[in-house]
Amino acid sequence: MNHHTRPAELVIPDDIALDSATPPAGSPGAALLAMRGLFRGPSDLVDPALYAQVGSGAATLGRTRMRLEPATTVSGNTYFGRFPASHWQRWTRIPEVTVRLTATGSGRLLLGASDSHGGTRTVDAHTVTEAADTEITLTAQLDRFLDGGALWLDVSTGPGERFTVADVRWTVPAPARPRRTAATICTMDRPDACLGNLTALADDHTALSTLDAVYVVDQGGDRVRDRAGFPEAELALGGRLRYLTQPNLGGAGGFSRGLYEVAGIAADGQLPPDVLFMDDDVLLEPDLLVRMTAFAASAAQPLILGGQMLTLLHPSRLHAGAEFTDLDRARPGALMPHSPHEADLIAPDPRTGHPERQELRLDAGYNGWWACLIPAEVTAAIGYPLPLFFQGDDAEYSYRARAHGFPTLTLPGAGLWHTDFAWKDRDEINRYFIVRNYTIISALHGRFPLPTLVRTLVAEVVPYLLGMQYGAAATVIAAVEDFLAGPEVLADGGQEALARLRRLRARHPETQCHPATDVPGLPSNAIVIADPAPGPRLRDLALLKGLLAPLLATLGAPGRTPARRPHGVTGLPSDGGEGQGGRVYAAVRHADAHWWHVAALGTAVVTDASQRGVRLRRYDSARQTRLTRAAAAVLWRLLREGPRVRERYRAALPALSSRENWARLFGSSPDGAR
Repeated sequence: MNHHTRPAELVIPDDIALDSATPPAGSPGAALLAMRGLFRGPSDLVDPALYAQVGSGAATLGRTRMRLEPATTVSGNTYFGRFPASHWQRWTRIPEVTVRLTATGSGRLLLGASDSHGGTRTVDAHTVTEAADTEITLTAQLDRFLDGGALWLDVSTGPGERFTVADVRWTVPAPARPRRTAATICTMDRPDACLGNLTALADDHTALSTLDAVYVVDQGGDRVRDRAGFPEAELALGGRLRYLTQPNLGGAGGFSRGLYEVAGIAADGQLPPDVLFMDDDVLLEPDLLVRMTAFAASAAQPLILGGQMLTLLHPSRLHAGAEFTDLDRARPGALMPHSPHEADLIAPDPRTGHPERQELRLDAGYNGWWACLIPAEVTAAIGYPLPLFFQGDDAEYSYRARAHGFPTLTLPGAGLWHTDFAWKDRDEINRYFIVRNYTIISALHGRFPLPTLVRTLVAEVVPYLLGMQYGAAATVIAAVEDFLAGPEVLADGGQEALARLRRLRARHPETQCHPATDVPGLPSNAIVIADPAPGPRLRDLALLKGLLAPLLATLGAPGRTPARRPHGVTGLPSDGGEGQGGRVYAAVRHADAHWWHVAALGTAVVTDASQRGVRLRRYDSARQTRLTRAAAAVLWRLLREGPRVRERYRAALPALSSRENWARLFGSSPDGAR
């Protein structure tokens, strides 16, 4: 690992003065709000069962208040209703959590708990009789949850009873030294989505009170500040909004700007605020801020704290419990053992009969920056993110932080909704950044086993070539070439690489998405769905054979001829005819677009993962041969030159992640905010 010294601007004094405007948090009886009990989501798109589940009877569920009719049970053993007790016991020194609420009427309150195996028990209970806006308190010790488990509130009524519960607050003892937090939202040409999240923050005064400032880093041409509702949102944020514009430096540049600005305001021996990164294109649950800032303030040692991603198109699904990067294969998004993936948080799992509850406490290798809190101590110790533009900046920063003693934790129940990753096509510009950047991460923080890396890249490029995805293959080749160019490729923050990639991909027509009714050169009524045949039994052998046949033919190998690919597909059902010229063309569903299926077609109309349109793939022997040779050459270079290039990246890491480098990219002085 490459260790480097703290930037001078971020040195943290041993004795940090308290903010004079903050109450003495360490005084006896002081409490910190760790989580609110909520009974509905921030949008009607969200199923209330993620917050509270009515087991029997009838209940009226509001955002912070619920009313139970006679003989009703409501459970908070839900994604947003659970207090992640295991994580609090493992990572904080907090001895207990207290639940405070206001009750009216008659009913019963149970504080439930689970363990790592999903077993349940009751840790506190209270029967309420004819209360009138009475404050009730329940308490649980955080002492039996180390391997897993959570706490939640169950409420019930008997026959003839009506019960209203409101303003549920989960609190813990406040830390002796308060911490401040600033949020940074990186945005580019999504002004309505960004403004919507600013408005959501402004409308939730409890969540907003956790923040010193909200930085919006606008890197697009369609500015957030030009929207009609911006002045009202700015006013409602109460002077917290800091609106900044800069060139498009990707997510790395947008989020690093927040760290840069916050560090620049540290003064008088105080700790700079922690920085909470948030994406612009999310549906925000404002209580995420309450949960993450409280946990970070209570942590026994500073750590990177991540929130979880729920999928926006399927709001009850959890993308992943906790992830890591496969450094040997330079691939992101690997699941930690026992981590759920695309799990439904409401419907019972067929294997267990219960919804996914994330009972087992998991470690994490990194957390996506859709919601991630970076303590000031981390920036002080390791500097700023690398200018990777996007893809992998979050993972690199977490692995660098871990080398300096700062782990990354993903906190269950701290969630927001982000666009489903499964609905993004793999044949996009981001393939370049994934391959280039994660190879850099492997070189910096992994064992960097070159034979394994090369095998991984071959397994990616060859199916692209056989599946007539020539632009995707060219994208991967360019990524490896630019890795081998060394750290200088990161000098401009990614703008030149992005422009060059767009030109490269424009030369490959299948990278473009078209409406299904307007496929270039093909009559719409001649495109018919082709169901795939079973895949080859020996897929690796089939891959090799399919790739070598046209290549050997061009080299004049005896007995080899170029693979023959029909330009049309016949024998498929049609409505009384076979289209123009008697040809019927194959439409391939996205889920069926395996290389062995598409490789058998001369022309294929493949549904894009977004389901918004299709891509037209055509076999091109000359292009396939040229790209095969280019891939072989660059992978051979990677084997030979990789160790030397690795050392160049390691040597350049301190300068690339420095405040001075980011100041240069932002176009401002390293001595303060612009």
